[in-house]
Amino acid sequence: MKEDKKPDNVVFNTETQKYDASLKPYATSVGAPVITTSDSIAWKNRSINKVNHKMKSKYLELKAEYEDMMKEYEYNKMIFDAEFTFEPILGEIYHLYKRDNEETFLSIVAPNECRFNSLGSFYLSADQIWKKV
Repeated sequence: MKEDKKPDNVVFNTETQKYDASLKPYATSVGAPVITTSDSIAWKNRSINKVNHKMKSKYLELKAEYEDMMKEYEYNKMIFDAEFTFEPILGEIYHLYKRDNEETFLSIVAPNECRFNSLGSFYLSADQIWKKV
């Protein structure tokens, strides 16, 4: 028995013996748009560059924030290790000095009012963290 041959532009499924052009995931008519593969390499390269730049920026932000936090930690450690005989008041500025014997002390006397070896002036914030002025 001779098989009935359909023209090339007709989509006919020989297994189901049905026309199934509407079921195909791709265009099947001669007038349909051409299927072309897109150049995803250029898009990938642009995306990789954008992601790398974003990650590097975020890393540098976090690194700077970490370094600031470590400085703040060192200042707070230095002040809490220093000698002082008063209770600091929130929102006030105090001055840290070093004696000749390397001991440190906290004072309300400003560096321009004395001849002590100044290590800096610090502000006691509301969350009880010393900030360098």
